[in-house]
Order: sequence, then C-alpha cells, then structure tokens
Amino acid sequence: MQRKLKKTYKFAFKTALYITCFLTLLMGVFLYKFYTLDWVQIIYIALACYLSSFIIIQYRVEQFIYKRVKKVYDELTLLESSTLKKERITTDMATLTKEIDKYAKDRKLEIEMLKVREEYRKEFLGNVSHELKTPLFTVQGYILTLLDGAVKDKNVRDKYLSNANKGVERLIYIVRDLDMITKLEIGDLSLNIEAFDIVELVQSVFELFEMKATKKNITLTFDIDYKEPIMVNADKERIQQVLTNLVVNSIKYGRQQGTTEVSIENLIKNKVIVRVTDNGEGIEKKHIPRLFERFYRVDKSGSRKEGGSGLGLAIVKHIIEAHDEKIYIESEFEVGSEFSFTLEKFE
Repeated sequence: MQRKLKKTYKFAFKTALYITCFLTLLMGVFLYKFYTLDWVQIIYIALACYLSSFIIIQYRVEQFIYKRVKKVYDELTLLESSTLKKERITTDMATLTKEIDKYAKDRKLEIEMLKVREEYRKEFLGNVSHELKTPLFTVQGYILTLLDGAVKDKNVRDKYLSNANKGVERLIYIVRDLDMITKLEIGDLSLNIEAFDIVELVQSVFELFEMKATKKNITLTFDIDYKEPIMVNADKERIQQVLTNLVVNSIKYGRQQGTTEVSIENLIKNKVIVRVTDNGEGIEKKHIPRLFERFYRVDKSGSRKEGGSGLGLAIVKHIIEAHDEKIYIESEFEVGSEFSFTLEKFE
C-alpha cells in the first residue's frame, strides 16, 4: 500500500544556513576588500545564497534520499502493516532511525519468542509421544503374547488381560487430561460457581486417599482443628480436583512416616489461602519455574513408575487461573514443599 510522504525541511534549512554563513562571511570579506559594499548589499547576497542553497539541497535530498526513505517504509509496511503508524510517513532521519530501530527490536523479540515456542513444541510433542507410546506398547505386548498361544492358559490369560486393561486405562487417563487442559486453555470449560465449605472438601479428599497414605505411613492432617466451616465461592468439583492432585503428589513424593498438612488462612478481607505442605523430597530451584508445564517431570527417569498423566499440576494451574485466582509454590530440596492457592470467601 502506497503511503503519503510527509516532507521535512530541517536538513535543507540547517545545511543552507551553514553554507550561507560560510559564503557570506567569505564573500563579505573579499568584496569588502576589493569593492565598496554596504551592509544592505551583503544581506541581499546572504538571502540569495540561502534561498538558492535551500532549494538545491531540498531538491537533491528529495530525489536521492526521500524516495529511498519512502521505499524503506513501504517495504516495512509490506512486512507487517500493524507495526507502523497509519499516519503519513516523515522524511526526518531521526524519526526514521527510531522507527527502524523499534521495528528491529520487535522482530528480534518475536524471533526469540518463536525459538522458545519451537523448543517447547518439540519437547511437548516428544513428551506426548513418550507418554502414549509406553502404555500402547505395553497393551500391544500383552495382546500379542495372548495371540501367540498364552490365551489357552486361563491364569496367564486373566493376568495379561488385566494388565492390558490397566494400560488402556492409563491411555484414557492421559487423553482425558489432555482434553481437559485443552478446554481450560481455550476457555471452553465452564465453571459452576457455588458456595461450599472448603474444610469439609479437604476432609473428603483426605478420606479418599487415606489408604494410599497409610501404605507409606504418611499422615494426612489439618494444621489446627477447624470447628467452624469456612465458606468459599468456587467450582466445588474443580477445586476438589486441585486438592486431589496436590494431596496425591504429596503422598507420591513424600517420605515414609511423613506428613501432609493442609491449612486454611484468611488472606485479605474477601480471600482465603489454602496451603498443602509436606516434608517429602522437595524440589530443586531450577525445576520450579517449569513445574506447571504439561508433561514436565523433575525426575526424567524414575517418576513414571509412580503413574499419573504428567498433566496434574498443569491442570491445577489452569483451574485456579480460570477462577481468577493465584497459585504459589515454595520448596526446598530434601526438606519439603508447599503448594498454596487463593479462593474467594463467601460473604
């Protein structure tokens, strides 16, 4: 798209002034020495010199500089029309330099962001492939073994079919979580906001995973005895999912005879903060910034034996953000971790 040129005369004005001063001084001294001139004649000569210099300089600049300036602007406009202003372009060199510098910085930042996204995309696809490949190959292995003749042995058949079913369940678990996180990211998952007792909800999560915690001698407890209900406004089912993920993680990576403690505190007038604290393995600082990424695992080799889709914390983060709330993490390696999130109080 062709753009109108907004001419500036600053360069021609200053250059013509410099030439006029120089020539007037030179000619004034020369003519004053050899001819008799008064100051009025010198002023006329200066004006004539200035006007002729200005016209010639401006013409030459427009022919050899401004056309190139306009071409640069037009090329930038073709690259990205939203980058440059819709007003007429200026031929002022300082403005042009500023525009080009801004454009270059924006493009550099954009390229860096694209590189980061490309690396993330490659890593994500690799993780998805690995997470799906493991249970798929497991199921395939059991089925092929049965087809090769093991189906005739009732004990082997039942065992292999049971293991194959577990692999299918894991696939369903991963696909379900992927579907949920996709809906959360695009805002397609509606929240059913209601008032409920967060203390009661935590207690129900404790009861749900009491046996799992008992196997590792981990105690699930509140920090104090909450005798009164604490009412909050949120999607009860989704917040239960958040608490489930955090409590299960604390059990999964907790120490034998450890503790998972939940506390609920008033944050500000209309907010409460729920903290899930454990004295388990803890997390190294280098992993914390990426902890909520999909399929990111702190232990690349051993954590898969613990099960899970690798999407739990990513889902937790999206659920909390869908409520317009915040989630925080504090952790010290080999000491323990604390995950906390805010909720709106019911008034």
